[in-house]
Amino acid sequence: MDLNTITAVERPTSREALPTWRAGDAFLAGGTWLFSEPQNKLTRLIDLSTLGWQPLRASDAGLEIAATCTIAQLDAFAAPASWTAAPLIGQCCRAFLASFKVWNVATVGGNIVMSLPAGPMISLATALDGELLLWAPNGSERRVRVADFVKGPLSNELKPGEIVRAIHLPAVALTRRTAFRQISLTNVGRSGALIIGTLDTKGAFVLTVTASTPRPYQFRFDALPAADALVSRIDREVAGHWFDDIHGLPAWRRDMTLHFAREILAELSGGAR
Repeated sequence: MDLNTITAVERPTSREALPTWRAGDAFLAGGTWLFSEPQNKLTRLIDLSTLGWQPLRASDAGLEIAATCTIAQLDAFAAPASWTAAPLIGQCCRAFLASFKVWNVATVGGNIVMSLPAGPMISLATALDGELLLWAPNGSERRVRVADFVKGPLSNELKPGEIVRAIHLPAVALTRRTAFRQISLTNVGRSGALIIGTLDTKGAFVLTVTASTPRPYQFRFDALPAADALVSRIDREVAGHWFDDIHGLPAWRRDMTLHFAREILAELSGGAR
C-alpha cells in the first residue's frame, strides 16, 4: 500500500546518524505491517535496514538476534549441537501466518514490537527467557525481558523514539528440553493457542502460554508438577483473560491450552508425544 503522507525517508548508517525523533516518525524494518494499511499520522520513515546489523551471532553466552533479522534468516540458522532447544526456532518460525515472501522480509524485532497475541517470535523469545536490548533517543540503552515487554495486543513497554536493537537468548535456556504445541481454527490460520514447555537439566519446568491470552503467561515450577496442579494454576491465574477474536473463542482457547499443558507435561515427563 502506498503511504501518501510520507514526505521523507531517512537511511542512517550508524547510531550516531539516527535523526532526532519527532511526532509523525516510524521506524521501518521489514514493513510487512507498516505497508499493509493506511498510516495517516506518519510523515517520515527511518529505515533501520541501512544500519547493517549482523542478523545472528552465536557465542558461549547464547544467541543474539538483530531486530532486523528476517524470519527466513532465523529459520536457516544452524545451531550448535549442544543447543537442545534449537528445534523450537523452526517450530515458531512455521507458526507464522505468512508466505515465503513475507518470511524473507518480516523481521524478528518487528513481530515482537507488534505485540500481537499470535506473534510466534514473542512465543519463542519468552519461552527461552529472551531479553531485548533497547536503544533510547538520548543515546542510553536498557534491557527488558520479552515476557515483561508485551503488555497486550498492540501494547508494549517501548517508549517514543526507542528502537529494539537485538534479542538475546541465553545459552542456559537453549540447552533445555522443549515441547511445542500450536493450533489454529484453519490449516493456515492465525494461532489460537501456542504453548511451549521447557525442562532444564536440574528438573525445573516452565510452561509458556501465548496466542490464547492477550500477553504471554509463564508458569514456573522447581520440578515437574502434577497435571492437576498445573491446570489449576493456569485456570486460576488466567481466569477472565482468555483472548477473544475471530480466530478463537475464549472457551475454546482455554480448553486447548489446558489440553496442551497436559500433553506437554506428559512429554517432558518421559511419555510419548
